[in-house]
Amino acid sequence: MPRPAARVLTLLELLQSGGTRTVAELAGRLGVDGRTVRRYVEQLIDLDVPVESVRGRYGGYRLGPGYRVPPLMFGDEEALAVLLGLVAGRRAGLTTAQRTANETAAAKVRRVLPRHLARRLDILLESLSFTEQPGDFASPDAGVLLTLADAVHHRRPVSVRYTDREGRRSDRSLHPYGIVAHAGRWYVTGRDADRNEDRTFRLDRIADARTLPGSFEVPEGPDPAARVVTGFATAAYRYEVTLRVRATFEHLRTHLPATVATLTDDQPGWQRVEIHAEHLGWLPPTLAALDRPFVIDGPPELRTLTRDFATRLTAYARRTGPTTATAPEPGT
Repeated sequence: MPRPAARVLTLLELLQSGGTRTVAELAGRLGVDGRTVRRYVEQLIDLDVPVESVRGRYGGYRLGPGYRVPPLMFGDEEALAVLLGLVAGRRAGLTTAQRTANETAAAKVRRVLPRHLARRLDILLESLSFTEQPGDFASPDAGVLLTLADAVHHRRPVSVRYTDREGRRSDRSLHPYGIVAHAGRWYVTGRDADRNEDRTFRLDRIADARTLPGSFEVPEGPDPAARVVTGFATAAYRYEVTLRVRATFEHLRTHLPATVATLTDDQPGWQRVEIHAEHLGWLPPTLAALDRPFVIDGPPELRTLTRDFATRLTAYARRTGPTTATAPEPGT
């Protein structure tokens, strides 16, 4: 394809990405001067592409409203990026309900790839492994996701119908701050207007979302991702664990991420650790892995489990040769 024709098509792609593009920006992206940009625009207009001229300080060119975009044109790297995104999306917790659409979209892109690139992609996919199986998580409803995204962008309250982990259903009025994908699930975090407190909701548990009149202001503070992570560490569970550990913040975080524990400074050289947990069995091995002095302030059950764990480790360490005896089970 002659270079001028290729540049005209590139100009069309830039305009299709939305918004107004200045002449200087287009010239820089195309590697030409302003006069040449204007000539390319005239060629698009001759082809009945409705390019509009926008005057003013931030003026330039944009596509007219209602213009139907022609078939997509991907470069090799773009097509590869799209396909890898679709493959990874099957593991992202978003496409369980829409897996058929995901696979057909990937197949369409795959069919139009040049043979050499398609072969390279096949080799890549054959060599690629995932630590998570696809479809492990329920996906959010697409309509709910789009409604909430619009509400976040325009700062509009929404009414949602939510089912909690106990199966109880309720209608909530929410001021959504943001949507967060974490560990294969999707969440919306914001202000529960009915309860006047910040909450985080799983999107796959929201059956309906409707935009309400009015608007709201997002308060200062952590961004949505930080709010979700903090919410995991402070959620209400069966046990509230309090520890003091003689270790640095960085060392503790390698074993106790922000989704699990809240860390605060205690005495010099010590960190106070607060953990909300439904079960305690995982904590003694984690404390042993820290390899740092610690004090268990509560609950008493954790002290008992930790002593039992230490007793078992001592018994294992005293063994000096092969044995056919059955190893004691944890908790016995």
